[in-house]
Amino acid sequence: MSKLAAALCGVVKQYPDFTLGPVNLEIPAGSIVGLVGENGAGKTTLLKMLCGVNRPDGGTIALLGDSPQDVSARAELGVVFEDAYFYENLTGRQVGRALAGVFGSRWDAAAFDSYLHRFSLPRDKRMKELSRGMRMKLSLAGALAHHPALLVLDEATSGLDPVVRGELLDLFLDFIQDENHSILMSSHITADLEQAADSIAYLHHGKLLFHENKDDLMQEYGILRCGEADLQRLAENCVIHTRRTAFGCESLVKGRAAVAAALPGAVLDPAKIDDIMRFYSGRDTQ
Repeated sequence: MSKLAAALCGVVKQYPDFTLGPVNLEIPAGSIVGLVGENGAGKTTLLKMLCGVNRPDGGTIALLGDSPQDVSARAELGVVFEDAYFYENLTGRQVGRALAGVFGSRWDAAAFDSYLHRFSLPRDKRMKELSRGMRMKLSLAGALAHHPALLVLDEATSGLDPVVRGELLDLFLDFIQDENHSILMSSHITADLEQAADSIAYLHHGKLLFHENKDDLMQEYGILRCGEADLQRLAENCVIHTRRTAFGCESLVKGRAAVAAALPGAVLDPAKIDDIMRFYSGRDTQ
């Protein structure tokens, strides 16, 4: 059995107008787990519970062999939340000094300086003078410089240009080369997850619909375009949702090889993560 960086078992969080869970989710050590879902699906809530910011109303969370309330476990976390930057008048150099006071002996000033150099970040510019991409890079430098075992990233690549996103994805892939390092990252940019993630967890209306190996996911799901008569020839559990137009049927199907064998003349394309989310959402709004 593979080592786990974190695990949520039956986790529930209740609000007056929203319930998250129960969620069962494992983050294997040495992997990148991509967390996807529509706005309001509960992704940030889940990440905050994992980090110990919020407590669940039910279920249990294991974090790096302990619990999110354990100080030593939280010290092994590197966390970057969307727009959660440092005080705007601080310079990069001052951020490093402040974090050295927070992390104490765990802080590696040389590593922080190395990340500033790698990211071409100025040491003496104030936060308010930096672009969003540069602020995000500074947050990541701070999250990485105490050598965490688990990175938790909430929309860390959102709003960044493709070049910067590519740099960060390369950094994430380097980070997990040590099999004791892991990443749980939420993102609306599913192309980034298709490139970097090992598995995809899909949170939908507070429920975890699936957590599957990314390659298996991309292999299993497909977009089928055919007529109504052909669609009726498929087993009901193959078809997730169908959109019907004057030109025929467009369906999200699971079990692409079986569908291709049943309908060899039909158009059947691989489904992207965006497609999977779009059709699941369409199914639930009918």
